Amino acid sequence: MPLYGEYEASPSDWVRNQVETYESSEGRQGNTLGESNLPVVIVTSLGSRSGKIRKTPLMRVEHSGQYALVASKGGSKDHPLWYHNLKASPGLIMIQDGSRVLDYRVEEVSGEERELWWARAVEAFPPYDEYATKTSRLIPVFVAMPLDQ
Repeated sequence: MPLYGEYEASPSDWVRNQVETYESSEGRQGNTLGESNLPVVIVTSLGSRSGKIRKTPLMRVEHSGQYALVASKGGSKDHPLWYHNLKASPGLIMIQDGSRVLDYRVEEVSGEERELWWARAVEAFPPYDEYATKTSRLIPVFVAMPLDQ
């Protein structure tokens, strides 16, 4: 595990509760977005200001062992907090997908690679297309690759 330190749970009740449920059940519960059947993963990163371990449920967008992390924040004008964590401490994260927890390196993608991953993300979670129309910013997409690749 490349991330060490003190875990600080999210101040958001729904995030904190979902992470706790997901982890305590090894991904058998709390593994979808709300009442939908759309799957999520848990992404672990270092807090950009606190330096503490942070955990965030994100939509599961997986392709050939890699994952897209889409910083949509529902089409808000601002990036989600976890975006700043990845920008401030680029490189290593952990992803829990079900009971499996692996280490990944992560990078923000652009151009054709971003478009390819964006299409995969929209296929996995169609509301991303709507979110893109709600904001003037280009929604960032990160790709997480297993450390052994």
